[in-house]
Amino acid sequence: MATLAQAPSRTDTSAPGTPRTPAPASVRHLGPNWYATVMGTAIVANAGAVLPFTGPGARTVYQAVWALSVLMLLTLLAARTVHWVRHGDQARRHLLDPAVAPFYGCLAMALLAVGGGTLAVGRDVIGVPAAVAVDAVLWTMGTLAGLVGAAAIPYLMVTRHRIEPGSASPVWLLPLVAPMVSAALGPALVPQLPAGQGQRALLFGCYALFGMSLLATLLVLPLVLSRLIHHGPLPLALTPTLFLVLGPLGQSTTAVNNLADAAPGVVDPSTAHAMGAFAVLYGVPVTGFALLWLVLATAMVVRAVRRGMGFSMTWWGFTFPLGTCVTGAAGLARHTGLDAFDWLAAALFAALVAAVAVAGARTANGLARGQLPAAPPPVTP
Repeated sequence: MATLAQAPSRTDTSAPGTPRTPAPASVRHLGPNWYATVMGTAIVANAGAVLPFTGPGARTVYQAVWALSVLMLLTLLAARTVHWVRHGDQARRHLLDPAVAPFYGCLAMALLAVGGGTLAVGRDVIGVPAAVAVDAVLWTMGTLAGLVGAAAIPYLMVTRHRIEPGSASPVWLLPLVAPMVSAALGPALVPQLPAGQGQRALLFGCYALFGMSLLATLLVLPLVLSRLIHHGPLPLALTPTLFLVLGPLGQSTTAVNNLADAAPGVVDPSTAHAMGAFAVLYGVPVTGFALLWLVLATAMVVRAVRRGMGFSMTWWGFTFPLGTCVTGAAGLARHTGLDAFDWLAAALFAALVAAVAVAGARTANGLARGQLPAAPPPVTP
């Protein structure tokens, strides 16, 4: 089974005794998993913006992180366009590889995360009207891409991919979580629409996206757990992908809380009250399960590190899912009034910042040394 754990090419044509130099990076091996770097960076700004603990200068830091995520997104969109134009054979091979194709969901989530950050913190830089326009465009593009991916990737898995028994992976969740990100970030655009049908359509449309992603996730999660129980731990390089399970958990909690925030004045008071109650009754139990999974995933990562797990691009799987748990906990703090959720959000945010710092530094070092991107090595369970 192939993985997106990046490593230097193993081909070496130098004469014996000649010092090896890193091979130059090539967009040929620039897979869709690289959009995870944008997601992981943008979520730092998005999550930081909802924290109740805001020190002096924090807003400026979040704006700088948001600006970096914008630059990364534009760079990757250009590079991936070159990839498709010059290396169409490799791009099509990615789509037909069951280990790579699910990462196409990262494109949608990168667009959505940067768009959400533009409205949350970028508005202080470019102004509210421009921020609303950018977010509306990116949310629309991200939602459409997410819907296409949520349907197309499972279709390819059924009709074109050869799925081996016991190969279920948390990576399968990626295209299914994208609509949930739309559901979580769409409510911020509700007040920007004219009162009436437009606001209600967007609000209930986000609930439909929430349900679509939630039910699809509930179908896949048992497969992932069954694979772990019956076939043992994931290969070392794939162990960080266990954190991807936190994505739909934290993002769905964020979605119901954000939808409840947007409901007053858009729907009748009784419906708005029900939406607020649902945010708490759904979010608290799901957050409890997310914390349980966080402990399990962390234990598996510690085990993998002790067995020699090195850096790979899968380390970015630590970042965005943790960020969704931050925004989910912050939403529950707003609706329950419990300081415990504020402190939980702050603790998870600290872990998020550490994860992004480590993954970002290791990725930058790999790029500087010419080791990334490189062809993914085969990994066998």
